[in-house]
Amino acid sequence: MAPLIETNFITKIFRIMKKRYLILLVGMISIKGFSQTPVPAVSAAPEKEWDVNLYGFLRTDYIFDTRKSLSIREDQLNLYPLDVAPDANGKDVNAVNQSNFLSITSRMGVKVKGPNVWGAKMSASLEGDFFGNSESAASGNSIGLFRLRHAYINMDWSKTTLTMGQTWYPTFIPECFPGVTDFNTGIMFNPFGWATQVKLKQNFTKEFSGALTAYKEREFAAPGPGTQNSASINSVLPSLNLLFQYKGKSILLGLGGEYKSMQPLTVSATNLITSEKVNSSSVFGFAKYANDAITVKAYGISGGNLNNLVMLGGFTGTTVNGIQSYDPTKTTSFWVDIASNGKAIAPGLFFGTTKNDGASTAASTLTSIYMRGLSGSRVVDNVWRASARVDFKKNKLKISPELEYTAATWGDADLYAKATTNKTDVANFRAMVSCVYSF
Repeated sequence: MAPLIETNFITKIFRIMKKRYLILLVGMISIKGFSQTPVPAVSAAPEKEWDVNLYGFLRTDYIFDTRKSLSIREDQLNLYPLDVAPDANGKDVNAVNQSNFLSITSRMGVKVKGPNVWGAKMSASLEGDFFGNSESAASGNSIGLFRLRHAYINMDWSKTTLTMGQTWYPTFIPECFPGVTDFNTGIMFNPFGWATQVKLKQNFTKEFSGALTAYKEREFAAPGPGTQNSASINSVLPSLNLLFQYKGKSILLGLGGEYKSMQPLTVSATNLITSEKVNSSSVFGFAKYANDAITVKAYGISGGNLNNLVMLGGFTGTTVNGIQSYDPTKTTSFWVDIASNGKAIAPGLFFGTTKNDGASTAASTLTSIYMRGLSGSRVVDNVWRASARVDFKKNKLKISPELEYTAATWGDADLYAKATTNKTDVANFRAMVSCVYSF
């Protein structure tokens, strides 16, 4: 009997302890679950107030040409082949081979994001390269020196964006420009250059937007009477550009127009006050289609006094009673670019053409024609270019060989800046290899 009584006693003690343990456990859970002190949550890292990113690339080009061209910075940037120029024996002095190695297009820049201002997201860009601003002895050779490309701030209110500073001309479309290897970026056929500006962009829908830009010409100023950029500075009215753009998943479409009024002089060559201006307008449009395999781009522009865009054109001058009035020359240009989107190997093709249509008012003399494409009594009638390239890409390295053929027709210039008679065709074949390492 004793062992049985002892066993029952131990069993009762165990049951009592088990019951009290359960009550204690439930109490602890209740205290933890209903305590007024919350359990601290893991907080996300605070957003950076400032964010600065350095970017750029190192680039080296090898260039070979079969003919001298109108070029910039030791043949780095070729525009169009020079006219036939016979020597004393009748041989063309411009029909010679040339080559060069250059690294002056290497680039660096910095992008900055800062605290919001008046509800707008703030960002800014500062970028330059080593192309220099001149290679003439008169103005000082600056090849290899740092040159400002972009310097602007951007205020973004989601649907409305305000850009202020130096950046692309509004006729240059960053999402739609030729993907050629040559540093000319399709120049002569596609607008190029930068201007200090104020641009207001409004997104009407997710895909459709409009932008109004007011700017002053500075880079690649047109030749003419007065000093560099005096025509832009003397004009109170800035150049005005209006652009409408549709951007879908695979398609980009745009249509724009521009009006500008340049005043070359405030005092004439005969010491008379003058307010004569070069008034001109232009229209342009572009399209881009892209999928995983291919990208197709096209662009066209037609207008007067497009010299500042590194294109053919300018204006004529007519002097009456000691005062010179001006009339713009018209230029029409079109290009198309087709490229593979291959991640390792990407071939591409480019074709562009441009035409000098002259002015509607005759100049007093040939020396009163101020335009790109005029050389003495000869003027460019048209230029066309075809090129083929292949990009070999690995991580941040890209090696791109390219073959480029540029042809031009020259002729005797009339007073309307048109090539009328004695036309001659010349061409330059360029072979190049470009090596770019980005960071």
